[in-house]
Amino acid sequence: MANSSYDYIIVGSGIAGLYAALLAREHGSVLVLTKGSIDDCNTRWAQGGIAAPIGPEDSPEKHLRDTIAAGAGLVDEDAAQVLVSEAADRIRDLVRLGVPFDTSEGEIALAREGAHSLPRVLHAGGDSTGAHIELTLSSLARQEGITVLEYTSVTELVTTAAGARRASPLRSANGVRALNTQTGKTAEYRCRHLILATGGAGQMYAVSTNPAVATGDGIALAYRAGAEIMDMEFVQFHPTALRLPGVQPYLISEAVRGEGGILYDTTGVRFMPDYDPRAELAPRDIVARAIREQMEATGSDHVLLDVTQLAPARVAARFPQIYRFCLDHGIDITRAPIPVSPAAHYTMGGIRTNTWGETTIPGLYACGECACTGVHGANRLASNSLLETVVFAKRVVERSISAPGRVAERTAGAIDLTPARPAEVAPLSREALQSLMWSNAGIVRDRDALGRAGAVLAAWDASLTPVGDRPSQELADLLTCSRLVAEAALIREESRGAHYRTDFPEPREEWRRNIVFRSNNT
Repeated sequence: MANSSYDYIIVGSGIAGLYAALLAREHGSVLVLTKGSIDDCNTRWAQGGIAAPIGPEDSPEKHLRDTIAAGAGLVDEDAAQVLVSEAADRIRDLVRLGVPFDTSEGEIALAREGAHSLPRVLHAGGDSTGAHIELTLSSLARQEGITVLEYTSVTELVTTAAGARRASPLRSANGVRALNTQTGKTAEYRCRHLILATGGAGQMYAVSTNPAVATGDGIALAYRAGAEIMDMEFVQFHPTALRLPGVQPYLISEAVRGEGGILYDTTGVRFMPDYDPRAELAPRDIVARAIREQMEATGSDHVLLDVTQLAPARVAARFPQIYRFCLDHGIDITRAPIPVSPAAHYTMGGIRTNTWGETTIPGLYACGECACTGVHGANRLASNSLLETVVFAKRVVERSISAPGRVAERTAGAIDLTPARPAEVAPLSREALQSLMWSNAGIVRDRDALGRAGAVLAAWDASLTPVGDRPSQELADLLTCSRLVAEAALIREESRGAHYRTDFPEPREEWRRNIVFRSNNT
């Protein structure tokens, strides 16, 4: 087994990982590990944009109010204050690095999206924001000579007893074990600072806007190493993904409704004003559940998103990716409405961190979608995700050079997953897991469905064979994340934000708190 040592190891090559790598290279040697190619990540699929309070009528205080309102009572206000107050500086950094944000009359153009009180969302290439940021950062990483090992899947975090406290359960992270998925060879890499930036776990669900790589690897790795995992019940379902027979769900950006897109059911009725006074600009959880109800009422598998009332040239210029993708599948969105339905989109829970990206394991940091900073609460405000990645990636690197070895406080009363029990169930596969989660722990939940999901997931976990390749590693990680989601959703006996239970349809004040898991097997 080969061994190498670096100052920083960063797992993941999305915007969070690459931005952190570009900053960290100024303070030491950097190794980026990514299980696919450097461009294989969720970032490149982000269409909506990046939110920042830089408009003349805007302010960090207004952005903070919108973020807190969307988060349904669970936003960590300290973390959200960091997010909005550092937003303008991080946008300046991205401009300096060469991200080509769209402009109007010489100024950065700003769009409005759902639950924002005014326009504050920056775009690049219309609906190609994520792709432009990813391309810019990956090109810079190559130019700067940052070591990137592609097709390298991390299988385990290396931890050792912290300092002299050998009898303490607290261990520090100082490396990873990894598998080269092309050669089948394993290696161990050591570091002073380990940063997880592996993205979310959207592939838990049968209908998802996430690419195949979004398998919750960092969350599962951190949980198995003993880090705390928080808010996993809060999975955001995007209201509008293209729904066509035989076509993989394709995100139809929040910005389409922000530009004036209107939702109709298949009988031609505009329904959103009946659900919320903000209509199509209501928070995502409200719109997703409304669409689901209309689909059930009409017996259809979709509703219709209509932008035909907008100027065709404006639609094609503002949403070039969406326009081309739909046109390739027989729909000219300037002439006909888009068939859409909800799809799993964003993991709001993840590895619990403080406002500096520190986890509860010394030496281990997390940023991006795999982290749970608390800024999203129970429901993420549109386009805050890309902002969160750059704000907290910057803070991770700052902390690593100013106060190395510090750690987030561990949570009293953190729980572990229910012990896995063998049982007679259908064989485990990605498709079987996704179907189970979509049916039993999806947009709408209840005790019985969640209990069934938990029992099957636990039985699969008990029968899991040792990991030997990337597909089995990803399946094991998805299984761990799914168990965390199902158990947290069963524990939380209320409805709040993206978590909705028919047997507890209202929020309850006693549940204005976080559910935190920590493995006892470390």
